[in-house]
Amino acid sequence: QVQLVESGGGLVQAGGSLRLSCAASGSSLSINTMGWYRQAPGKQRELVAIITTSRSTNYADSVKGRFTISRDNAKNTVYLQMNSLKAEDTAIYYCWAWAFGPDGYWGQGTQVTVSS
Repeated sequence: QVQLVESGGGLVQAGGSLRLSCAASGSSLSINTMGWYRQAPGKQRELVAIITTSRSTNYADSVKGRFTISRDNAKNTVYLQMNSLKAEDTAIYYCWAWAFGPDGYWGQGTQVTVSS
């Protein structure tokens, strides 16, 4: 089992920045890919960014050039640096991790609110 704990959400004005963190514990040595998803009110959960152990990354088109995902494998932690935030980035952000099984693991979510 893997446990994921997110931190760093909050309220920020449009154009501002936030940095999310997600620390993995438990069977975290087996983790390969980590990432971030988000879910806005009334919308489906969507991929924001993912990163592998070799630091290969993939981003949603809507965040390219504004968000940067990174990870510290020694600390089993993934980060999401969010710059130039927009009102449409408002959502609950969920950390996700995959450890070679059929399913991934999810964090509890952290709220990001961008005021316009």
